[in-house]
Amino acid sequence: MKAVIFDLDGVIVDTAKYHYLAWSNLANELGFTFTEQDNELLKGVSRVRSLEILLEIGNITLSQEDFDKYAAKKNDEYVKLISELTPEDILPGVKDFITRLKKSGYLISLGSASKNAVFILKHLELTPYFDSIVDGTHVSKAKPDPEVFLTAAKNLGIDPKECVVFEDAVAGVEAGKNASMRVIGVGEADVLSNADHVISTFENLSLDVLEA
Repeated sequence: MKAVIFDLDGVIVDTAKYHYLAWSNLANELGFTFTEQDNELLKGVSRVRSLEILLEIGNITLSQEDFDKYAAKKNDEYVKLISELTPEDILPGVKDFITRLKKSGYLISLGSASKNAVFILKHLELTPYFDSIVDGTHVSKAKPDPEVFLTAAKNLGIDPKECVVFEDAVAGVEAGKNASMRVIGVGEADVLSNADHVISTFENLSLDVLEA
């Protein structure tokens, strides 16, 4: 393996709570309740598709103009919430693991559906560690389509089969597998059962996991 591709939300930093709060507030404005269980459906999904799912849950139809307005409103609230992120918000063990990857000569990329990835990495002070950043502003197809990961591999100049993906979402795991990459799930093994391997944390994680 020559390259490692990280998803962002739920892998490097937990911004899911901010996404949920912004989506929940939007649902309340539209007149219905959006639960944490509902929010699980949005993991690894683009902003546009997330809003479509939310509207399906509320059985609401919007004009394209209103759809675009609410998508922008949700993002504005989310950006305000994440503007307070600091390096202290990086999930346990992640920075140490990335640092060891860098020292060992692995190429590192981000592969995220988030359109705020650059903004978040800057606040976390992680930008210099990444050789490539591919986010929602660079791709048009949402996971489980492999476009985001294949684009990352192309940018790095690495064969997809020589890449390892770290993902916390079912759709992300499928995207990695669809890209013919090795996928390490971050979370619960029963949920991420299609991953090649599953970890619960990056703390004290050996680089051997990339080849196991």
